[in-house]
Amino acid sequence: MAKHSKSIPVRGVRVADQIQRDLSEIIAYELKDPRVGMVTISEVQLTPDYAHAKVFFTQLKDDKESVKNTLDGLSKGAGYMRNLLGKRLHIHTLPQLHFIHDISTARGMEMSLLIDQANATRAADAEPDAPKPDAE
Repeated sequence: MAKHSKSIPVRGVRVADQIQRDLSEIIAYELKDPRVGMVTISEVQLTPDYAHAKVFFTQLKDDKESVKNTLDGLSKGAGYMRNLLGKRLHIHTLPQLHFIHDISTARGMEMSLLIDQANATRAADAEPDAPKPDAE
């Protein structure tokens, strides 16, 4: 018989995935805060006791003012979303929601641009001068 402790992390991942799906629907269809626009939930990380959930989100507009407004709207509506989440999920402990702006996609795009620039510079440096035809 399998030990109980080995099944907890797998269950935690499944619960986090379900919370991610449910929160995406709740934000898109039921949250009426005008500060929250087009938001994508990129990841949910649960503590082992399910008491807290870090909810990482991205949005199309990544300027500081827009992110601050969205974060304020999501934080203000966290209790409401937790209530709706409790009606969808049937788990003993419903986590407190902590929203965090996910900058990994923007950071990845910056890194990709730097790599492309380095490769272009390297290709230009490595390109030998065109050989001159011999005058025979």
